[in-house]
Amino acid sequence: MTQTTEPGTDPGADDRALKSRHATMWALGDYPTLAAEVIADLGPTLVEACGITLGDRVLDVAAGSGNAAIPAALAGADVTATDLTPELLEAGRAAAGARGARLEWRRADAEALPFADDTFDVVMSCVGVMFAPHHQRGADEMVRVCRPGGTIGLLSWTPAGFVGQMFGALRPYVPPPPAGVDPPPLWGDAEHVRDLLGDRVVDVDARRQTLCVDRFGTPAQFRDYFKTAYGPVVAAYAQLPDAEAATDLDTDLDALAARHLDGEAMDWEYLLLTCRVRD
Repeated sequence: MTQTTEPGTDPGADDRALKSRHATMWALGDYPTLAAEVIADLGPTLVEACGITLGDRVLDVAAGSGNAAIPAALAGADVTATDLTPELLEAGRAAAGARGARLEWRRADAEALPFADDTFDVVMSCVGVMFAPHHQRGADEMVRVCRPGGTIGLLSWTPAGFVGQMFGALRPYVPPPPAGVDPPPLWGDAEHVRDLLGDRVVDVDARRQTLCVDRFGTPAQFRDYFKTAYGPVVAAYAQLPDAEAATDLDTDLDALAARHLDGEAMDWEYLLLTCRVRD
């Protein structure tokens, strides 16, 4: 007798469908341009914090278009950049070529990395792994592929900072996440990350810092830019039921930006955390 599985009762199939939606979402808009124009300083900040030098074997998890991977390669490291979204990897290859950086680009799930244990000297993620749906799986994989004594480096938006608040503003307009999916900004909570990594790491250094963003002179400029460039915001608008809901979301995003604009600049808070895998 052939057994069948009712829709929604196969956790593996549900997870694959969720990852497929995530990959599609991050291909919306123009994240590579946003990464280059708005948050370009974050990648070099993480590379410096990790102490990456010539010859280090480096893995960038959920690398996007290479915000951190390319600076690591330019520092002389042997870099592998992974991401779930092929379009971001293609953009990264083009950006790396334009800057003369040589590195490997591979499509991979942050929660199931295709590498052997203890492969890399440095495993890092710059506002990347925080968007994988199951935080413990992502953390476990980063620890697994990092050699004993190696460095793990994470740069993540905080829950209370601008981007964390932006996701809060989007929440009423999007369907609730599936059960078991963790909110991305929790990676910006140092205690949450310490719990994920546990006693497998030592020498934890966690600092809250800010990125000065002076790209937007008015709330409307921020809102219109993110409506066209940032995948999660593009996806939120795409599934709104009517023009009234779109106007309401416009108003909420404008209000968020207005609260944070100081002249023509905003400070976006992030957590920079580095640690060493226990020998």
